[in-house]
Amino acid sequence: MTQDYTQYQAPDNLLQDKVILVTGAGDGIGKAAALSFARLGATVVLLGRTVEKLEQVYDQIEAEGGPQPAIVPLNLEAASHVEYKQIAETIEQEFGRLDGLLLNAAILGDIRPLEFYPMELFEKVMQTNVNAQFMLVRSLLPQLRQSDQGSIIFTTSSVGRVGRANWGAYAISKFAIEGMMQTLADELKDTSNIKVNCINPGATRTQMRASAYPAEEPASVCPPEAIMPLYNFLMGADSAGVTGQSLDAQKK
Repeated sequence: MTQDYTQYQAPDNLLQDKVILVTGAGDGIGKAAALSFARLGATVVLLGRTVEKLEQVYDQIEAEGGPQPAIVPLNLEAASHVEYKQIAETIEQEFGRLDGLLLNAAILGDIRPLEFYPMELFEKVMQTNVNAQFMLVRSLLPQLRQSDQGSIIFTTSSVGRVGRANWGAYAISKFAIEGMMQTLADELKDTSNIKVNCINPGATRTQMRASAYPAEEPASVCPPEAIMPLYNFLMGADSAGVTGQSLDAQKK
């Protein structure tokens, strides 16, 4: 039976002097995670598509007295191999290592049967939700290997564990993420200090959730800040030895 880490209480200095990159850091779960990591002492690299949103998170971290973050604007749908290489080089030059990578950014696509799913949209979802995740991991592994205890967190979903009608490319992309996590965790378990896991956020108050469930009352859904205990746990030293796991951020 998997232990419940959803009520984990992080010590104040859990992530002191750690360098952590968060994708989709301008909004929703990515923003909440970036703020949470910074409050625990981490230098956070904020990666996202909208510079204005990243700047707002940057300003909030600084206003709270956190370590000075960094901003990396990137459109995961259109990014080239050169851009991923440049990100890795920048982190190498600025910090010398990377201690954590939270792969949070994703797009929903359409809620409709596969029979009627637009081919172009399918490719767009897979590019953003799967290919871009691989490109980031592939590019940043050398920097993660420099960490005393690195952590990679992928973002999964319940529809990426058991197929559900009409969830289309999004569900398929999350099945792929589960496979990527398991494969990478098995490859790294004996050759590095890097742990690799998935988090299923569950029903969380985000723009993606609102798009998927437009009739739902947002106030009835858990806010992103409330699911941070598991994120903090997997990023910190207390989760040493936990790897290859797909964990739920909310109790069922």
